[in-house]
Amino acid sequence: MATRAYILIKVKTGKTKDVVASLKRIAGVEQAHPCFGRPDIFVFINVQDERSLSDVVISKIHAIDGVEETDTHIVAES
Repeated sequence: MATRAYILIKVKTGKTKDVVASLKRIAGVEQAHPCFGRPDIFVFINVQDERSLSDVVISKIHAIDGVEETDTHIVAES
């Protein structure tokens, strides 16, 4: 079963546009929206499983220049 999650991202000042562009190139990222206030970016991701989600967050999103912090919320199936 697929794993869907919202990832809230805090970025360094002046890096939002660059981070959003990088996020949109990551497989599984369906939406990436810069917002006013905190967090700076809301991302919706749909991946194969929780292991894939962990890999994307730790290996790909955290590696983007300008990303300071992430907060991941896995969608609860109803």
